[in-house]
Amino acid sequence: MSREQRIYEEAAALWREIFHEPPPARADGTTMLEIITRSLGDPSYERLRSPFLRPSTIVGPGQPTEQGSGLR
Repeated sequence: MSREQRIYEEAAALWREIFHEPPPARADGTTMLEIITRSLGDPSYERLRSPFLRPSTIVGPGQPTEQGSGLR
C-alpha cells in the first residue's frame, strides 16, 4: 500500500467517525484532512499546572521560550 493510499484510508476512517457518513467521493486524503481540521474550530487551551513541574519546564502555545524571551 502506498503512502498516499494509507493517508486516504486513515482520513476516510476519521471522516466516517466524525461526520457519521461516507467520505466525499472525489476527495483525496489530504483534502479530507484539511476539511476535518477546519471544521474542528479553535480548541480552548488550559495551562498545565503541576506541583512537580517548574514553570520553565512547561511550554505551550504562545509562551516564550528561553531563547526568545531573554531569560537565562
